[in-house]
Amino acid sequence: MKTMHIDWTACDGRGLCAELLPELLTTDDWGYPAARASMGVPGELESAAKLAVDRCPALALRLVVRS
Repeated sequence: MKTMHIDWTACDGRGLCAELLPELLTTDDWGYPAARASMGVPGELESAAKLAVDRCPALALRLVVRS
């Protein structure tokens, strides 16, 4: 299974990832992403997660393979 990793030192709180992946992410009061639950990415959301990673303007997201 893949998990979403957020690099908090790179994130600038634009909230685009939460717009592209609302099933996994929401935003806090300052616009930074917050997990809705687990950061595990189900197979049916993998393409949306890849899109969020690719479109992150701060390059703060990545998918990590966990075994």
